[in-house]
Amino acid sequence: MKLLEVNDLEVKFATPEGHVVAVNKLNFSLDKGQTLGIVGESGSGKSQTAFALMGLLAKNGQITGSAKFEGQEILNLPEQQLNHIRAEQIAMIFQDPMTSLNPYMKVGAQLMEVLIKHKGMSKQEAFNHSVRMLDAVKMPEAHKRMSMYPHEFSGGMRQRVMIAMALLCQPKLLIADEPTTALDVTVQAQIMALLNELKADFGTSIIMITHDLGVVAGICDSVLVMYAGRTMEYGQVRDIFYQPTHPYTQGLLKAIPRLDSQDATLPTIAGNPPNLLRLPPGCPFQERCEFVDAQCQQTAPDLTEFAPGRLRACFHPSVNANAGSDS
Repeated sequence: MKLLEVNDLEVKFATPEGHVVAVNKLNFSLDKGQTLGIVGESGSGKSQTAFALMGLLAKNGQITGSAKFEGQEILNLPEQQLNHIRAEQIAMIFQDPMTSLNPYMKVGAQLMEVLIKHKGMSKQEAFNHSVRMLDAVKMPEAHKRMSMYPHEFSGGMRQRVMIAMALLCQPKLLIADEPTTALDVTVQAQIMALLNELKADFGTSIIMITHDLGVVAGICDSVLVMYAGRTMEYGQVRDIFYQPTHPYTQGLLKAIPRLDSQDATLPTIAGNPPNLLRLPPGCPFQERCEFVDAQCQQTAPDLTEFAPGRLRACFHPSVNANAGSDS
């Protein structure tokens, strides 16, 4: 049985201008111990997918479809049941740890609160376990850090605290929403190495939401490419990087800077993502695609399997074996 199975997930938001479909008929699954990368530009629906799974959508959001965690439907669960799953089975790391941690509480108290409330530990047990978890995420002087406030930590240390907090109850699934966005390159590499170690040590499955394909290459087993709320391409990381077939995937890979490139010009994808309130008919990527024709402008391509374990939504795919080597 799959750890997580998502079918026809749709997320809509009611706005004064009309309904916005932020996630459109999304399908994917995740095995135990595996890491799935969800990539795409800002506004592609990556974070809203995570919020839908965690039951954290804004009040004007509406979810349809299905998401089964170990066979149990988790979409639109009552708050009490959802809290139990969020505490002990599924955890999430958010983009900005400074806004996720309470600035008025010591870090130790915030970690201990999770264990006291959800694991029924005594204060001393919770303290000791929290220190061990901070040690596990390579926090220097972990015992001393327990009595410090979030503002006394660097950005990388705050993110380590958030990872430690997410792992306190040893969840089976960890959702990481752009966990390295606000960090410098060196700290990013440290956090990615840390997540890989924790994945090996705890057997945790991970959904890595990011716009950084370098992060995907370093930690993920498979990758789902999103655009305007829809899946453009899906497959194993190696296949996507070395033989991308969707024009959007190819554009993302070509836009990665290379240290050994002699060309000073960095390729970009022309134009901007579409307004979700006024999506063009047909393929949502048509206005930025060099291969667009009348069929693309009139009909949205279905997501179809074109090779074992590989999916794509495109009428005019092209296999560019060199696109991935530019990454």
